[in-house]
Amino acid sequence: MPAPAAVRPSTTSRLEATFARLRGRGERALVTYFTAGDPSLADTRLLVVEAERRGADVVELGVPFSDPLADGPVIQRAAMRALAAGTTVLRVLETVATLRAEVSVPLVLLTYYNPVLAFGLKAFARTAAGAGVDGVIVADLPPEEADPLAAEAEAVGLDLIHLVAPTSTPPRVRLIARRSRGFIYVVSLTGVTGERQELPPDLAAQIRALRLVTTKPVCIGFGISTPAQVAAIGRLADGAAVGSAIVRLVEERAGSPTLVEDVGTFIAELKAPLRAGLGDPPQTGGDPPQTPPAVGAASLHAAPRRGA
Repeated sequence: MPAPAAVRPSTTSRLEATFARLRGRGERALVTYFTAGDPSLADTRLLVVEAERRGADVVELGVPFSDPLADGPVIQRAAMRALAAGTTVLRVLETVATLRAEVSVPLVLLTYYNPVLAFGLKAFARTAAGAGVDGVIVADLPPEEADPLAAEAEAVGLDLIHLVAPTSTPPRVRLIARRSRGFIYVVSLTGVTGERQELPPDLAAQIRALRLVTTKPVCIGFGISTPAQVAAIGRLADGAAVGSAIVRLVEERAGSPTLVEDVGTFIAELKAPLRAGLGDPPQTGGDPPQTPPAVGAASLHAAPRRGA
């Protein structure tokens, strides 16, 4: 494990640079999710390398946790397998350190607050940054309670990414937009992670409301599982996040000699509709109003859900 990172200079993060480069090309980001350690950490490393080769622009690594309340059955099963195989936060960070010498794609950890708190906020932020992690999403950490971790993350140049849900009130949307770094993760629906047949009909309105209060990149996740759905997301946002469909394919191909190749082929199919030529994503423009349109009725007491 590398030594904890010194404070990074205040420069553009790898996530910010990636989204700026894609926007300049009229391209959208494909954000791919893997549960770290499923079926093994060695396989995770190979899958991430292949994901970048086949078009993934950002890779999220889920840190397996014993009580993944935001995840649907596919990612829950993956987390349980990874834990049974001995995956820990430290081993995930060691894998990231190895990967950082092999890939240039931004690496984002998706986790819950309990493992981070147990590791120690300062130790987690410094060790993650030292390993080459670019951003962190903590699924059950509300932005109102995120200041201690945010301070440690900012000190080492780690982007703390927050999530917006359909139920987020206008004040919370403004708060999340202001505090999120790297990009803003839009949860497209209420409920847990998992594949869905259709995207929510009010998703465009949700994105328009968010665009009124921020110019930061916006990625949409949860329920996105097919190239057609990815194409629809590409017409609305800066990126599409796909998780459960990839994790299910890993589950189905685990132990097969074609695991990495099959997942890579699927990732290439997902990236194809996001390639150059789409132009800039729709922007609201102008200065943010004092009160943006509502995007939901109820305030979340915990951060919106994780995954894709």
